[in-house]
Amino acid sequence: MWALGDKRTQDSSDGENFTFLAKGVDFKGILNFDGTIRIDGRVEGEVHTTGTLIIGEQGVIKGILSAATLMTSGKVNGTVTATAKIEILKPGVLIGDIRTPGISIEDGAHFHGMCDMGAHKWVDENTSSPKNVHDLASQRGKVRAADL
Repeated sequence: MWALGDKRTQDSSDGENFTFLAKGVDFKGILNFDGTIRIDGRVEGEVHTTGTLIIGEQGVIKGILSAATLMTSGKVNGTVTATAKIEILKPGVLIGDIRTPGISIEDGAHFHGMCDMGAHKWVDENTSSPKNVHDLASQRGKVRAADL
């Protein structure tokens, strides 16, 4: 009949973990994942993954998101942190503050919020004052003897 020994199973280390929350799924709480997750349902709370977070056109998320990469064509209202990049695809809407080193917003997608791309690190490194710059404000009101 059926030989159980012949059944081949994929080793979990061979492929990346993939999780799917389909349309019609409503979830409230905290989700933690390793690998890629696609959400086409509704989530209220927190979603954390070390991989890619994909939000489909029917997906609606309200809360805190963290991922390596976020790709959304759905609706997001909350705070987003992505260690690699954020892609907002048409007809996606992202409302909230984001922190990421890279962002792309497709024509037809919408973003409303604050974006931190780490520029403060670059500015802090280059703020040493040059040696040839002088404070001109301290010279105001002084008249040179040659001008008299």
